[in-house]
Amino acid sequence: MKALITGASGGIGREIARVLAERGCALILCSRDEAALNAVAAELARVPVRTIALDLSVEENCRRLHAMTRDEGVDVLVNNAGFGVFGAFDETDLDAELNLIDLNVRAVHVLTKLFLRDFIARGNAAAPCRILNVSSMAGFFAGPLFASYYASKNYVTRLSEGVAEELRRKRANVTISLLCPGPVPTGFGARAGVSFGLAGTPARAVAEAAVRGMLAGRLYVVPGFSNKILRFLGALFSSRFAARIVYRLQSSKTLARRK
Repeated sequence: MKALITGASGGIGREIARVLAERGCALILCSRDEAALNAVAAELARVPVRTIALDLSVEENCRRLHAMTRDEGVDVLVNNAGFGVFGAFDETDLDAELNLIDLNVRAVHVLTKLFLRDFIARGNAAAPCRILNVSSMAGFFAGPLFASYYASKNYVTRLSEGVAEELRRKRANVTISLLCPGPVPTGFGARAGVSFGLAGTPARAVAEAAVRGMLAGRLYVVPGFSNKILRFLGALFSSRFAARIVYRLQSSKTLARRK
């Protein structure tokens, strides 16, 4: 296999790169942080690794990434790059949220579409091509105090679900999977401007579950028993009631940040 991973310089993306490298997968790692990318590449030198430093919140860079790699035999795409903006919607920075939409939504949309076309055009290859879109438990709920981030992950979730059904009906030799973790101790919280009250699931465990689920062709990959229960319970509540619960959870993050 050869995998292209965005947001690969840290957190879940870096751990997915490590897990795939252990399986002998060649890697193309993309992030805006060139120095961090090179550090990951040096660690994973036992497999072929190429690094590409691009800011994928710029649409042209998404198209450029595809053009640079489309002829390199990529058969796994991992859309992992993304970030959050925390706070009441009327108080958060508009430019930061527009940048969030560009990275969390537009980049995922562009890369999924361009690579999916390539994957389908290959026809019945020996092994299926894979797309792993990193969503979140946030993708199943509305998120007061984290509204733009939750909305972006809802987009990723619904897009992936719709495309998955299209692929099923086409009987295409391509699978699409959704990784939906809860809190994960990475640099996400620092960039979002918030600290999490819960320890969360280690990024390594999330990455291992992601790779297993992706290679098995599962649509939903929800690491952790408590997250599976939360998703089930969320389906029982009205959206409005669930939003009230989420607000209480997000409010506890505000308190954690002030300490």
